[in-house]
Amino acid sequence: MSLLGFTSSLVSFTPSHPLPSLTPLLPSLSCLSIRRRNPLLLSVRNLDYKCESQASGLYMEPVKESVELNRNLYANIEPYETGFLKVSDLHSIYYEQSGSPSGHPVVFLHGGPGGGTAPSNRRFFDPEFYRIILFDQRGAGKSTPHACLEENTTWDLIADIEKLREHLKIPEWQVFGGSWGSTLALAYSQSHPEKVTGLVLRGIFLLRKKEIDWFYEGGAAAIFPDAWESFRDFIPENERGCFVDAYSKRLNSDDLETQYAAARAWTKWEMMTAHLLPNEETVKRGDDDIFSLAFARIENHYFVNKGFFPSDSFLLENVDKIRHINTTIVQGRYDVCCPMMSAWDLHKAWPEADLKVVPDAGHSAYEPGITAELVAANEKLKNIIKNGP
Repeated sequence: MSLLGFTSSLVSFTPSHPLPSLTPLLPSLSCLSIRRRNPLLLSVRNLDYKCESQASGLYMEPVKESVELNRNLYANIEPYETGFLKVSDLHSIYYEQSGSPSGHPVVFLHGGPGGGTAPSNRRFFDPEFYRIILFDQRGAGKSTPHACLEENTTWDLIADIEKLREHLKIPEWQVFGGSWGSTLALAYSQSHPEKVTGLVLRGIFLLRKKEIDWFYEGGAAAIFPDAWESFRDFIPENERGCFVDAYSKRLNSDDLETQYAAARAWTKWEMMTAHLLPNEETVKRGDDDIFSLAFARIENHYFVNKGFFPSDSFLLENVDKIRHINTTIVQGRYDVCCPMMSAWDLHKAWPEADLKVVPDAGHSAYEPGITAELVAANEKLKNIIKNGP
């Protein structure tokens, strides 16, 4: 469920400086937008934000505000600083900074867990306004030791985020996370609400049992039966009562080749379901043993341990701690990895947050409609910081 912000690490666009408008590439479908002052009101809004159907007497945000928001990825940029921060006797995490050194800080939380970051992740943010911080979580990407499960829990990662913030001498920052990154963003913000200036969340994953069961125990197989068979058939029939446990046994085998084989099967299942339409570049990531081992081992480790949360609905139960934070939730209607039920449950618990439902998208941050909404969400927060609410 990377799952899955991991896909934010996998696909990049090549055009330079802001991309041409995505609107011509999209069908003339309407996306749903949940408005803050009327929490359960669904307003119909075109993806190009040029028209809006408004119910009489109900509040809607002025069209003008949305028209002014950029919705295109920014040009590729290089970091002005990279480094490693030792966060424990065992772990060191890779981090980088790009954009404006004096800009408003924003931290990018990648998916997986175990997915790592990629250069394309920088492109969601205006580099002239934002000080963009990316880092690889424990065991992922360039962080060391690779694919390590020891001292690797949600609470360790939250502590690492704080250590990185303090190391960079940042008083407070904006938080951006998709898939597992949305899980971690919620958990971090609920632990340190005073350090968060705004939230952008994508592909909501609350790490509840029903979400794990949907994707790993046969629910999503109803939509992707062809991709599911390889994932299923890797496990002998007598061990298929719980695929997460069966894969855990193999991902933690004493034999490295057994680990690699299990990691490839686990990763390919996720990569084949991450987009509304198949994406070959993403699917090929499942053939990369280095990437797959960290991705599959760390994900499975977190799922076996229920995210290290004290209760199944822990993140929903603690929404009151972050209710005041200006937040946008972006969700693909046909996200198979992190189905919309979780974004909807979060919206019902937190109607003050804006929910943007993209009607023609799956899970990946790089599906055109989702990309557009994520960039626009950052632009909205940028405008609030510059001009006030």
